[in-house]
Amino acid sequence: MRRGTGGRARRTQLFEVSTLYGAATLAAALDAGLFGPRGTAERVLLVSNNAAVPETATGLPEMAGWDAVSARFDRVLDWNEAIRPFHPGDWRPLDRDAPLWQRLLRRYWDLGEGPVELVVESVHAVPAAALATIFSDADIHVYADGLMSYGPTRDRLPVTTACRLRRLLHLDLVPGLRPLLLAEHGTPAETVPNDAFRTVLDEITRATPKPAGELGVERPAVLLGQYLAALDILTQAEEEALHERMLRGAAVAGFRSVVFKPHPTAPAQYSRVLEKAAAEAGVRLTVLDTPMLAESVFAHHRPGLVVGCFSTALLTASVYYGLPVARVGTEPLLERITPYQNSNRIPLTLVDALLPDLEVAQKGEVITDRSELAGNVAPLMRTVGYCMQAKTNPTLRADAERWLAAELGPSTQRYFKRARLTALALPGGFGSHLARQLPGSAAALRVARRVRKATRAKR
Repeated sequence: MRRGTGGRARRTQLFEVSTLYGAATLAAALDAGLFGPRGTAERVLLVSNNAAVPETATGLPEMAGWDAVSARFDRVLDWNEAIRPFHPGDWRPLDRDAPLWQRLLRRYWDLGEGPVELVVESVHAVPAAALATIFSDADIHVYADGLMSYGPTRDRLPVTTACRLRRLLHLDLVPGLRPLLLAEHGTPAETVPNDAFRTVLDEITRATPKPAGELGVERPAVLLGQYLAALDILTQAEEEALHERMLRGAAVAGFRSVVFKPHPTAPAQYSRVLEKAAAEAGVRLTVLDTPMLAESVFAHHRPGLVVGCFSTALLTASVYYGLPVARVGTEPLLERITPYQNSNRIPLTLVDALLPDLEVAQKGEVITDRSELAGNVAPLMRTVGYCMQAKTNPTLRADAERWLAAELGPSTQRYFKRARLTALALPGGFGSHLARQLPGSAAALRVARRVRKATRAKR
């Protein structure tokens, strides 16, 4: 048995991570003392490679800056190796097998018999859900490193998991805005200090080789690729066209030098389409082939503008680096993204609401008065969150009704689906003045359909 000071079984903090950005978030939380002083528990970093074909993807230990981040932990373990041949994105044990798996992993990882704390990302999804099942008596801390933390919990959690939630750690990407994630369980939200996170990002940047080639003194525009085709949000051809719009928008805004940071799993053909567009627009294009954080690109190239669709890195560029940011292509995606409960709706809505449209403004605009952003956008996000997951957030209904009654109009209609508002008997739905008097959403839908049918018959 592993023992700590005083002869007692040693406590273990097991940190699950799948991205370097997430690892940086955990490192910043440790530096800020959010998990207590070092030495009070063994800190074990559990790395999961969730790529479709993990064997062909770049592993976290191979990425620049990994050594600096992993040094905060006592040991690093490999989740893929532990559950092989299963894929970490698919596998979780049966409840009845959990005690066996816990006994095996405690022995395999030399955890001893002491208490285990879990620190996981996306607690409702694998591999975090698998760990919560296996370590069925462990306290659970959730960390969120992106904009999705501002949205509602995607799936209902098992009671045996929900009762063990202790807190949600998140980055303050929209200063002052409170997350909805896990709010239905009364889970307190705690921010990771900005200065601690920026310090970790700077460490990673110093360990990341500067891209080959000098861009001169001119501050380029940086384009962020997301590979939305992999999420079935766009086709590959549509995503290529989106990147081309980003490039042409930057050119019209006066940038003669453009840096494209593709998503690590995006196909090489995306770069070739951009090369042709750059030649036609008369701009110099640099495509970054080396896997690195977008934040390292910001530090190395000091861009005059950062352009993307709804990447979290857009808010990181503004909040942590003070860079001008702009969006392209968000409005049609708000209509296309399905189902309405899709968690990507939250970052998409936030970016659309907060950042300027490059093709309209034709220039980057810095988010300057950040203190008022949360106040302006918070009621919108509560309303969207309620519409996404009404059953798990019933206390938000009154706020949603007030906001929709006062604010729904030509500039805000794109954040909502008429059918969704009708189903929930909310202002803006079909026959909403009748539907709101009915007790259930099913009845509201039936009445709305009758109203539409009668209206069409009169035409």
